[in-house]
Amino acid sequence: MNDIGGIRTALFVPGNRPERVDKAVQSAADSVIIDLEDAVPLAEKAQARTRVREKIQEHAGRALMVRVNALDTALSSLDLAEILVSGLDAVMLPKVQRPEDVQRMHSLLMEHETAKGVPVGSAALVSLLESALAVENAFRIASENMSPPRPHRLAFGAADFTVDMGVMMSKTGEELDYPRARIAVACRAAGIAAPLDSPFMVDLKDAEALKADTLRAKNLGFGGRLCIHPNQVDICNRIYSPSEQELAFAARVVAAFEESEAAGKGAIQVDGKMIDYPIVAQCRRMLEIAGRMKP
Repeated sequence: MNDIGGIRTALFVPGNRPERVDKAVQSAADSVIIDLEDAVPLAEKAQARTRVREKIQEHAGRALMVRVNALDTALSSLDLAEILVSGLDAVMLPKVQRPEDVQRMHSLLMEHETAKGVPVGSAALVSLLESALAVENAFRIASENMSPPRPHRLAFGAADFTVDMGVMMSKTGEELDYPRARIAVACRAAGIAAPLDSPFMVDLKDAEALKADTLRAKNLGFGGRLCIHPNQVDICNRIYSPSEQELAFAARVVAAFEESEAAGKGAIQVDGKMIDYPIVAQCRRMLEIAGRMKP
């Protein structure tokens, strides 16, 4: 099954613009999200589905995700019938508000996987939380069990969330602190990968604002970011990648702890710092995540 936990960046491209898909797959983004929802007018969705399927097959081996239309549009099943082919890594479902939405999409995915002879559970699911109700239900959504199992990760959609709340998005992002924290805590408590943050869209030319906002989200517990412009990818990749110094320290901690544990010793120090079980666990997670990330 596909592992979506190592995604640092996922770059959106419109599903009705195949030439943009070709450019996006050459980018440094860990995953490319081909959009069949907001980026595609209703009149073009049927043709876009066919183009998206062709691009998935053309770029087999590249990490590709498709954002389908929401469940309440009656278009999501039509999307899956066309684009669910071998080579598709994940499906992003927008407007997820309740754990029941996860189960409905899981059932739809199984139905189309079975019909097409695709291994059940091979396409991961990314649930996009975009409303106050979704944030309130974040833990229930994150901890929803799918049988047979399917990789599951949450993502935050700040544009629709702020509209739902009747507030304005800002460069400094204080209005997003609570939903971000709640979603990140929910994922950690549920034992799934850290969530993907909302795209930064306040000012696409302000690289410093993007950097500051991405650092804030990382410090709240996010593990990656959705991007809407190729220029955002490198900045976000750097922020969500452990530095060489961090990885070296983590490796020293794990090695020293295992040696101490084997010798039956208690607390240890590494580089003058006291090391306990939570720090060791954090270092192991960092090394594990780094091992799944693309260089």
